Amino acid sequence: MTPASEPREFPALYTPTGAVHKDRLAFFHLLENLKTQKRTGWVDNNIPNPESIADHMYRMAVLAMCASDEKLDISKCVMLCLVHDLAEAHVGDIAPREGISASEKRRREEEAIHNIVHDMLHNSPAAKQIEALWKEYEERQTPEALFVKDLDRFEMASQALEYERDHGTSLQQFFDGSLPLLRHPEVQEWGRNLADERAELRGTK
Repeated sequence: MTPASEPREFPALYTPTGAVHKDRLAFFHLLENLKTQKRTGWVDNNIPNPESIADHMYRMAVLAMCASDEKLDISKCVMLCLVHDLAEAHVGDIAPREGISASEKRRREEEAIHNIVHDMLHNSPAAKQIEALWKEYEERQTPEALFVKDLDRFEMASQALEYERDHGTSLQQFFDGSLPLLRHPEVQEWGRNLADERAELRGTK
């Protein structure tokens, strides 16, 4: 955990070697950070062995596969889930209490994606697809991007409930910042189901 009094130190962006295979491998290795970096909100709440960024994205992707909305491009939703936090492989999971403005956070994430797309993956077709997906999620202008943002919120609430259940703690702020904001009807239903389950576990239903 990075204390609020200590500014986050961001690693330097990757310097390309010019050798496509070396730079591509560097990207593959960068992805390890998503597997090892713990989600800041849980760390700040002293959750033992909290989930990683990759853990979060993986469950989101499976949740997308469970959707029944035939108007959505589910394959795209799965890819959006796997790409939406990709910049965090470089910048980490920045929390509001760190005092980094939304515009500065966005700037650093855009730089990280540009570094991945152009310097590590050499603007390949795969790189262009990753960049397009990341931008689509950030811009929230398509039904798929809006749906995946709801999955982001619902997954966080699901994890909060599991940590409450397993560690006997209260994580109310994670429910307040997620379930009331759900907009897709199916995910709203999942949210109501989750809230009911939480009430049963707490003995308030």
